[in-house]
Amino acid sequence: LTLIFDGGKGAVAVLLARAFAGEGAAQAAALFAFFGHCFPVWLGFKGGKGVATFIGIMLAISWPIGLMVCATWLLTAVISRYSSLSALLASGLSPVYAALIGRHDLFMLCVLLAVLIYWRHWANIQRLRSGTEGKIGQKG
Repeated sequence: LTLIFDGGKGAVAVLLARAFAGEGAAQAAALFAFFGHCFPVWLGFKGGKGVATFIGIMLAISWPIGLMVCATWLLTAVISRYSSLSALLASGLSPVYAALIGRHDLFMLCVLLAVLIYWRHWANIQRLRSGTEGKIGQKG
């Protein structure tokens, strides 16, 4: 349910903004929905890492990019069993996917969101580097 609601939050913001104000507004809504998830005022600016919201945003702003992001996350998770590595690869490749399908208008949004995901995952990156990051399904 958390994945659905967090992803839905990003998707709804993008879809509503696009419907009422166009593509530029959709990108702004994507950015603000992401920031709102990661830095909510009511939680003292301490929120989530933004991956589910990012996926919802990508699916709504460009479903082909969204599907490539989902496939990257899933394939990486199956192979490595690291959720954080899956998120880092999926978000990091999103600007490449935008360029590949000719959505150059989304390139900078993808870069910015990926940079923020990497920043939010800094501790996970350190654990991945040291070999102490927990794997999907691992106890303890």
